[in-house]
Amino acid sequence: MNSVIRLGDFPSRIISLVPSQTQLLHYLGLENEVVGITKFCIHPDEWFRSKTRVGGTKTVKFDEVYGLKPDLIIGNKEENQKEDIERLKKIAPVWMSDIYHLDDSFEMMLKIGELTNKSTEANTLVNEIKSEFQKLDEVVKKINSNSSVLYCIWNEPLMVAGKNTFVDDMLSRCGLINSCEIERYPDVSNSDLNPDFVFLSSEPYPFSEKHISELQIRYPKAKIVLVDGEMFSWYGSKLKEAPAYFADLLNSIY
Repeated sequence: MNSVIRLGDFPSRIISLVPSQTQLLHYLGLENEVVGITKFCIHPDEWFRSKTRVGGTKTVKFDEVYGLKPDLIIGNKEENQKEDIERLKKIAPVWMSDIYHLDDSFEMMLKIGELTNKSTEANTLVNEIKSEFQKLDEVVKKINSNSSVLYCIWNEPLMVAGKNTFVDDMLSRCGLINSCEIERYPDVSNSDLNPDFVFLSSEPYPFSEKHISELQIRYPKAKIVLVDGEMFSWYGSKLKEAPAYFADLLNSIY
């Protein structure tokens, strides 16, 4: 799943190109080691305000990266562009995650912990997240709904998270069935889907209350709900908060 690299020592100058993994690095206590992040790495706020920003996840500023003299760059296959990563490999070792399921995120956390001399902290985090998801399982069993849901990530065109995505895995852990059978992130503007629920994510498109009435016309049967996109799509330390959020969400919609 993940890339293999060899480092002579634990890295002391890290650049993170993925928001959820940046938050993980902070959680692991790598304040001094992380020297660069992207403009989308909004958590934690103190890093967003103080760390050097090296562009976006798909618009890397190579001069900024080079100037920071990193000894490790951390990215993700879906978030970052292949051509950018190949170019970055000429500057420093690059470690890439590839996340589709919760277990993939656990593997990523443990590997980053190993690479950064934070294995104890990473193991503790993984065990805590697993415990929280076990609590969610009990909530899901009680509801036992198997309702269908359409998870919207973009408007005009209307795009959704389909199969073979991390969001799809999170939906299934909530006991929900993804209405979209197409893989990845298709445009469903012309589809005749008929879900029980429509979730409007807060990111990457900032859906708001005004979109509920618009989409209610398209999906008259569905209950339309605004949801926190970070909880469904951030696969780092944010996952510690996600199960409790999912439980509250489920209790509110049933």
